[in-house]
Amino acid sequence: MNPLVKGYLIAAHQSVEIGHRKMLEHLEQRPLLDLNLRLGEGTGAALGISLVEAGVKVLMEMATFAAAGVAEKSEEPVKK
Repeated sequence: MNPLVKGYLIAAHQSVEIGHRKMLEHLEQRPLLDLNLRLGEGTGAALGISLVEAGVKVLMEMATFAAAGVAEKSEEPVKK
C-alpha cells in the first residue's frame, strides 16, 4: 500500500476481530468508535460516516459568533 494514503483514511471503528487492532496500528489510525462490533457487514462504517458528516457540517456550516450576531462579553453582571 502506498504510504501517502494514510492521510486520507478514517478508521470508523475498532473491531473485536483478530488482527484488526494490528491493522489499525500498522496504518497509524485511531478509530472513531469502539463498540465491540464483530458483524462484518459494514456497521462500523455506517455509524462512523455519520460522525464524519456531522463534523464536516459543523466546520462548513456553523455560524461564527460574529456571523450569528453574538455580542461580546457584557460588562454588566448577570441578574438572577
